[in-house]
Amino acid sequence: MIWKPNVTVAAVIEQNGKYLLVEEDQQDQGIQLNQPAGHLEPGESIIEASIREVLEETAYTFIPQWLIGIYHWHSYAADTTFLRFALSGMVTDFDPNRTLDSGILCAAWFDLHEIRERSSCHRSPLVMQCIEDYLAGKRYPLEIITHYD
Repeated sequence: MIWKPNVTVAAVIEQNGKYLLVEEDQQDQGIQLNQPAGHLEPGESIIEASIREVLEETAYTFIPQWLIGIYHWHSYAADTTFLRFALSGMVTDFDPNRTLDSGILCAAWFDLHEIRERSSCHRSPLVMQCIEDYLAGKRYPLEIITHYD
């Protein structure tokens, strides 16, 4: 058996003390809160994946500026290991007519109190950990990520 972790990206986007999160309908687990996030697709760089996922899940154009961290987490419920690359940056354009990814109920801005208050419905413990690392000032230049075609 070959073991492979699921490589994912997530975007921590803060504006005026609020964070852009998505509410997802996880059929077996109910409605969950997450950063705009998703799986790395074949041929895609980590940076390209983060831009794509933010657009697909929020209808915002994302400009990554920093790597916050790389997170290794095993979900015992799903018996799946995830390797998450969390980037931070800013959003620019918003397309109100764009259809969001299947399963995404909405994208909205939440303050820290609201995020902590809803911790029981976070998609994973990485949601809060990435925000905490962002608040702690963890920022690494994107050049630390190298993509070879």
